[in-house]
Amino acid sequence: IRLIGRLHAWLWRLTRGRLIAGIGAAPLLLLTTKGHKTGRVRTTPVLYLDDGRDFIVVASFGGNDMHPAWYLNLKQYPEAEVVIRGEHRRVIAREISIEEKKIIWPRLVKSYPQFDIYQQRTSREIPLLRLTAMS
Repeated sequence: IRLIGRLHAWLWRLTRGRLIAGIGAAPLLLLTTKGHKTGRVRTTPVLYLDDGRDFIVVASFGGNDMHPAWYLNLKQYPEAEVVIRGEHRRVIAREISIEEKKIIWPRLVKSYPQFDIYQQRTSREIPLLRLTAMS
């Protein structure tokens, strides 16, 4: 999964998102976080959902029983940067509550049905994060 993510990020940068703009109906953003262990900057392609002025990202890691590193990074350092359609934005992340997830999850599954399969694969509750632009 990490190798595929690196390949997606490389292709996205090379083509500025023209070749791989998303997967199915789900669009893709590049998420840059500070590493929770190393403090080094890391960039990962992540599917997202537009939610008003915010973006919702899913820490599914393909249904793996571990959380993705970018999620752990955001838990430690919630300030990050995203690139969407060539535009850079500084964001702050917060985890979505279970109640809010119940409302948003069907929209995510509609844009990318694999999310339901990923949730069935793992014993962990897949977290959602809301990325809000910083002023």
